[in-house]
Amino acid sequence: MYIEYDRDTCIGMFQCVAEWDGFEKDEHAGKAVLVDGEEEEEDLFVREIPEDAEFDAKFAARACPVDAIAVYNDDGEQVV
Repeated sequence: MYIEYDRDTCIGMFQCVAEWDGFEKDEHAGKAVLVDGEEEEEDLFVREIPEDAEFDAKFAARACPVDAIAVYNDDGEQVV
């Protein structure tokens, strides 16, 4: 399972930070940071989700008010 984060879409509400420690605040930029995320395209970050963090990562994606976060299963199907 992996998570995709669109930093350009992020508006800095930091709901994801409150839900999963895979996100951190970047108060200088006013955006969240996907910890250990790899930039696939400009401002689009991806990382694998550890099995023990899948529930929290999904919750972080659901909590995003602007849908900047998506979670995909290993087959590439979006689950959140």
